[in-house]
Amino acid sequence: MLVPLQITSATRQNLWRLTFIRILVLAAQAGSVGLAYWLELLPLPWFQLAATLACSMLLCAFTAVRLRTSWPVTELEYAVQLACDLFIHSALLYFSGGSTNPFVSYYLVPLTIAAVTLPWRYSVILSGIALTMYTLLLARFYPLQTFPIARENLQVYGMWLSFALAAAVITFFAARMAEELRRQEELRAIRREEGLRDQQLLAVATQAAGAAHELGTPLATMSVLLKEMRQDHHDPMLQDDLSVLQDQVKLCKQTLQQLVRAAEANRRLAVEMQDVTDWLDEALNRWHLMRPEASYRFQRLGQGTVPRMAPPPDLTQALLNLLNNAADACPEGLQVTLDWNPEDLTISIRDHGAGVPLAIAEQIGKPFFTTKGKGFGLGLFLSKASVTRAGGSVKLYSHEEGGTLTELRLPHGARGDEHE
Repeated sequence: MLVPLQITSATRQNLWRLTFIRILVLAAQAGSVGLAYWLELLPLPWFQLAATLACSMLLCAFTAVRLRTSWPVTELEYAVQLACDLFIHSALLYFSGGSTNPFVSYYLVPLTIAAVTLPWRYSVILSGIALTMYTLLLARFYPLQTFPIARENLQVYGMWLSFALAAAVITFFAARMAEELRRQEELRAIRREEGLRDQQLLAVATQAAGAAHELGTPLATMSVLLKEMRQDHHDPMLQDDLSVLQDQVKLCKQTLQQLVRAAEANRRLAVEMQDVTDWLDEALNRWHLMRPEASYRFQRLGQGTVPRMAPPPDLTQALLNLLNNAADACPEGLQVTLDWNPEDLTISIRDHGAGVPLAIAEQIGKPFFTTKGKGFGLGLFLSKASVTRAGGSVKLYSHEEGGTLTELRLPHGARGDEHE
């Protein structure tokens, strides 16, 4: 549902630019007509020219008022606006020399704008209108009555001014319109990627919810059977093994309960603002309890006021996943650094493992792709999704001195609902 809105927005902005161009051209035309009338350079039908300029002024005012409404601007309306410019320009040319008027080349400006911003069928129609008007002006127009030398001078200066005006409009405005359309195409591509990622996340979340629901029953059954086995069998060695199994089953049930609690807290946005250093310290301490065999060195590079943020549970889990990936590569000598600037903060994790192989660099981070002998290939994918949802990014680089550098960027005050 986002793509049509992006198209409408681009067309509306282009119509604003077209109105601005029309106002500038109207000012130039009115100034030229007024100067010719004041200096009595040419005997022209002043009333007809003034009426045509008044129509152009009314069109500018109407378009400006219309653009302040919430009605969507369609490509057809934009094409009609360009056609109005062609007709108004043709009327001005008719009362000022027809095809002999040096400003006849201004026909190319609306056609260039149409070719840049509209589908080809509209450009063909507008080109046909311009060619028809030009052909009619070859046969019928209000002739200019002046001396041949004066006419030649006016023709030369008029051609120069017409070229300068057309070049300026095409360079500064048509190029801007084309740039806006390219930006809209990039936004569409980003939206498509986000849509595909959300579909993958939904599929993973659905499978995870189903698995969590299905695991509850066998875990409860295993817990009951283990309890009965401990009551029926009194062998000390067997009792120790059964105790370990009971602890493992209990840990699995606690993990499922924690998953439900985290999802509920994320749904209610039950998060608090805190210093990023406090959040990072808590996450590192929690991770080190999970991975006691790993060793790391933490370094704070940022200066000044410590940024604050409200990290949701999935953002913390994303950081833990990234730390686990680094520890899986090489658990010894991890380097964790924290830095920030006025716009965002950066958490860098450097390990001394094998690095990122170039052959599979583009595949890393995609769902169900893993370079490890174990795992499901979802950790980095879910981490990237959580960080992107908070307005940040995750990038992996092969460090020049060996190993992998994982760079996590987050905006100040990052929240999990930032892009929802």
